[in-house]
Amino acid sequence: FPGKGRNISTSTGNIFKQVNLDKQYLKNTAMPFYHQLGRIPHKRHTTFKKKDGGYYYEQLFGTVGFDGMSSLLYHENRPTQVKDIIKSYDVSPKIAVEKNMLSIGLEGFAVKPKADYLESRTSVLVNSDCEIILASPTASQKDYFYKNADCDEMIFIHEGTGRLRTLLGTLEFAYGDYLIVPRGMIYQIEFDTKANRLFIVESAHPIYTPKRYRNWFGQLLEHSPYCERDIRKPQNLETYDEKGDFIIKVKKQGMIHEYVYATHPFDVVGWDGYNFPYAFSIHDFEPITGRVHQPPPVHQTFETSAFVVCSFVPRLYDYHPEGVPAPYNHSNIDSDEVLYYVDGDFMSRNNIEKGNITLHPAGIPHGPHPGAMERSLGKKETQELAVMVDTFKPLMVTQAAADLIIKDYHKSWLD
Repeated sequence: FPGKGRNISTSTGNIFKQVNLDKQYLKNTAMPFYHQLGRIPHKRHTTFKKKDGGYYYEQLFGTVGFDGMSSLLYHENRPTQVKDIIKSYDVSPKIAVEKNMLSIGLEGFAVKPKADYLESRTSVLVNSDCEIILASPTASQKDYFYKNADCDEMIFIHEGTGRLRTLLGTLEFAYGDYLIVPRGMIYQIEFDTKANRLFIVESAHPIYTPKRYRNWFGQLLEHSPYCERDIRKPQNLETYDEKGDFIIKVKKQGMIHEYVYATHPFDVVGWDGYNFPYAFSIHDFEPITGRVHQPPPVHQTFETSAFVVCSFVPRLYDYHPEGVPAPYNHSNIDSDEVLYYVDGDFMSRNNIEKGNITLHPAGIPHGPHPGAMERSLGKKETQELAVMVDTFKPLMVTQAAADLIIKDYHKSWLD
């Protein structure tokens, strides 16, 4: 407990002060969400015997040193048996514009489909905190497993259905799902179709639910746009007690290292804890509306210490008789704004297609396109669907993004 070990006065005033300090500490941590699958021993860090007389092997899967969320895993075999390292190669994005001050539009669907999942991942906007990636894989991941040892991953499913298979269980996914994958999680993705479109954010910081939606115990509050029952946890734990050559591609410091392990990585017989992948559908996000136009934070879905993620979903417009549904012109002084357009008619923009990305950099104002404010007057609702990422550090534009740029987007506010 945060107060343990401190010299605390027994006076009423100091007790309340300490409670408030502890509440603030807890409020700034992630949502505690416990889950268990498979078989586990009664007490942690005790022997867990097999029926044949052998032992299962315990692994702590933790974050932020030993201070963050963690899970305890129990393996058929020791998860440390490396047979070989085949090769290592650089996958860090090549930068085209390091110090960007231009509003940019990108044709996201112009990214060419590729069969391999990792090869299909195309980084378009990056900084030291995150990497924004587009992907259009046409085949399932079958010949190898993948682990991002640097970053949490947020995988938004724009097109396609399938399964995220991990050593902690399986998550079914479909159009509109966010998949949150903690760093270090070994996984494979299986697709049901060849036409798949993914919007991915790699985060160097843990991805959490917004703290202003949680009470000081971590439970999502009544005014939150979603609650715990909307969050889908892993199911159908797969356990393979197999020996052989199993390739795990590990991403670390912009490199992929191809390891060969002696045992199947999905050999977990049981686990419990708070650190695991989960799914949340954008269609389960309940929009917060008001009598006059609400600012973007009401759309917030996830947060890190370096950026936030927002969901724009179908919703009723403002109901003040003189209300202006279109957003007001505003300056991004402290953050770059990225919008990924998913579906519907995004009312504040002209000539926007599905899969387009816009970047509005910090330091210059932006707002509705010409005619958008006037068109919005008297409208009752919108059917737009989009994902927004606001970063607190400037984003660099990659060479791959340069091939997707919509010409003269920065001039699109001219009459």
